[in-house]
Amino acid sequence: MIAVISLLLLACEQQQLGDIKELGSITVITRNGPTTYYENKDGATGFEYELAKLFADHLGVELNIIVVHTLDELFSALDNNQAHLAAAGLTITPEREQRFDFSPAYMEVKQYLLYHAAKDRPKTPEDILNSRITVMAGSSHIEILKQLQMDYPTLHWRGATDVETIDLLDLLMEDDIDYTVIDSNDYIANRGFYLKLKIAFEIGDAGELAWALPGNRDNQALLQQLSAFFQQIEKDGSLRQLEERFYSHSQQINQIGSRTFTKAVESKLPIYQAMMQQVASEYNMDWRLLASISYQESHWKPKARSPTGVRGMMMLTLPTAKEMGVKDRLQTEQSLRGGARYFKKIKQRVPERITEPDRTWFALAAYNVGMGHVEDARIITEQQGGDPDKWADVKARLPLLRKHRWYRHTKHGYARGNEPVTYVQNIRHFYNLLTWTDVTKNRKPPPKKMDQYFPEALKDDFYSL
Repeated sequence: MIAVISLLLLACEQQQLGDIKELGSITVITRNGPTTYYENKDGATGFEYELAKLFADHLGVELNIIVVHTLDELFSALDNNQAHLAAAGLTITPEREQRFDFSPAYMEVKQYLLYHAAKDRPKTPEDILNSRITVMAGSSHIEILKQLQMDYPTLHWRGATDVETIDLLDLLMEDDIDYTVIDSNDYIANRGFYLKLKIAFEIGDAGELAWALPGNRDNQALLQQLSAFFQQIEKDGSLRQLEERFYSHSQQINQIGSRTFTKAVESKLPIYQAMMQQVASEYNMDWRLLASISYQESHWKPKARSPTGVRGMMMLTLPTAKEMGVKDRLQTEQSLRGGARYFKKIKQRVPERITEPDRTWFALAAYNVGMGHVEDARIITEQQGGDPDKWADVKARLPLLRKHRWYRHTKHGYARGNEPVTYVQNIRHFYNLLTWTDVTKNRKPPPKKMDQYFPEALKDDFYSL
């Protein structure tokens, strides 16, 4: 009898994981956004998507993605067992823990109150009382605001069920609201698109992001697999690689530089975009990458010239121009074609075992500083126990080439190794801006629920309720 009960308990424990194994797939529910899931020219991507894909590979099953517009939809789908887990940048909160099980945390985030730079910066909660504050319904930010309201009873907000992070930022940009609250990772991912939105102050305590599992299922076996998975990707560096891929290139970007680029996209890019698209297609290259490289090189100035004598849109040296068959470096199309050809040639020299997107980052670094110095940095990386095939590891060693104790032992000697790191970082940021702009234009926004909106004359009354 005891043995039978034990077998029944074991079967119950393995129900979620057993379903996944039997189906040969795991269903993950998420939201659309740069930190979660979106589609680019190569298909599905996003931090949460790539992380979920790694977990599906860990289990040896296919990944099935369901995209919803709101947190209420997401949580309802979990309650109804329409997905095995939710990977959507969810913060663990006491209220949510009563309803769902959670995987191990994989990222710490802060919560930022954002305001428009055209207005005075609020410095304390007293400064935002009786203001138009809108946050996402069902978000952890509402729990934070409820806690804050205990000390500030006149603090009020609206929890909107028909918005995503991007919509909240748009509302703030257009002065339809005074403030909103978003997580620090969302801020990092989006700040390049919303240059006039600033951090007023941190609100609430730092939180941890994790995956949520249905609370009405026995998830013990699946949670054990999740625990092993997160330990593994923490140990082998896969989690750090994903963070580097989706966040680190945006963390140190200069706001002034982003604003200048945004203006250039509006005023200069339309002049050259068709030409860039044509040249990029000839070399099987993403035109947005070519546009980003040429902007980094010359700020899209066909007659640009540096003190060292490099010229044109792609800032080619005379030897490189000659090698690439460029007769006139100041002729825009010739310069773009020469630069694209040169980049492709460099990329072909990157070891085949290095996969995308790291392959492109290595090629960009070599475009800037030379393949020899990149190889020196890869050797140092390996000597220090890092992975020489991962850009996240190698970029940390490139600056060492400026120091005598390191470059004296390398084949190619001294290099200003910090410059290719900045070079790649900037191009990735510009490319990200161009890519996400396209995604946003084609994005299907959440369906509007008109009963949440009021005539202008009633807005002040609504927010003072």
